[in-house]
Amino acid sequence: MKVSRRSAVEPFHAMDVLAEATRRRSAGNPVISMAVGQPAYPAPAAALSAARQALEDGRIGYTEALGLNDLRRGIAAHYRARHGVDVDPARIAVTTGSSAGFNLAFLTLFDVGDRVAIARPGYPAYRNILAALGIETIEIEVSAENGFTMTPESLEAAQSVFGKLSGVLLASPANPTGTVTDRAHLKALADYCSASDIAFISDEIYHGLTFSGEETTALELTSDVVVINSFSKYYCMTGWRIGWMVLPKDVVRPIERLSQSLYISAPEISQLAALAALGAHEELDVHREAYRRNRDLLAARLPEIGFTIASPMDGAFYAYVDVGRFTNDSMAFARRMLAEIDVAATPGHDFDPIGGHRTMRFSFAGAYEQMVEATDRIAAWLK
Repeated sequence: MKVSRRSAVEPFHAMDVLAEATRRRSAGNPVISMAVGQPAYPAPAAALSAARQALEDGRIGYTEALGLNDLRRGIAAHYRARHGVDVDPARIAVTTGSSAGFNLAFLTLFDVGDRVAIARPGYPAYRNILAALGIETIEIEVSAENGFTMTPESLEAAQSVFGKLSGVLLASPANPTGTVTDRAHLKALADYCSASDIAFISDEIYHGLTFSGEETTALELTSDVVVINSFSKYYCMTGWRIGWMVLPKDVVRPIERLSQSLYISAPEISQLAALAALGAHEELDVHREAYRRNRDLLAARLPEIGFTIASPMDGAFYAYVDVGRFTNDSMAFARRMLAEIDVAATPGHDFDPIGGHRTMRFSFAGAYEQMVEATDRIAAWLK
């Protein structure tokens, strides 16, 4: 059967690595996966209890396309408590993971042929979803020179080369760099987009996992922004596939119309669990401190092995490293590392099609003992 040209996107190599790691583990190999951003911890106890109760009640079905009103009100209360921002629950859309949020945002805000700027290195699904929708991705290199984040100057330079941008997508904390864009830089970017008639999307799915720097939601600075967040990372609910968006008022109805046809609604059981998870910060902050311990271990151990830390590790749970001392082909290096010592990590090509041949991303979302064992294996392997 003929397939469409729009389906010819790059694989998400982190998921391919995870699949191979799973196959090897199923075959009895002692695999340690540092390939994906999957927390080592289960969903909060309150979320599990709410899900069990929903199963016992047995009435799990469709909800409104924008989500349960109680959950939307709960998310609004979260912004008041954590950020001091009043958000009308009517501006909140509950989504089937942040992935659905990106699909909905891109479909609503952009037409075929529009240009959207993202950071390089950056999360590969942005690029792949945009390509599948016929939207041109403009990748802006981020490095120590620009604080590992996009700036008005870098956007201006990109427009002088590629033409008018229709959108800018910024993640803070960022994957894979760990960059936390501070309040002043985030405001400068939001102001530039507003003045230049550029749609601004703020990916905040790693909020709650900031170790250094200033965690700011774009909603503190402007209402003219689409914020996308998720229960996957801080809340440890990856497989529940539940996220949310905060929208400008005039974008809510278009998002709702698309949601009705594309997704019907996010799973009700996941919404009920997510509502309960919103009150579990004490439990979840303990997990964050465990990630911090992992972070400190990798920040010390990886350079000892011979990998150079290539970007900040201020937020999220990744170490993005230069492995150029050992290879000029991070894809082949990742395959060998998995095949020979059963340690899985993600080749940098996922995040940087230009410079990723000499970088890799190591997730430190796992257990501390696994981080110790993995780095010991790598050190012995490279001797």
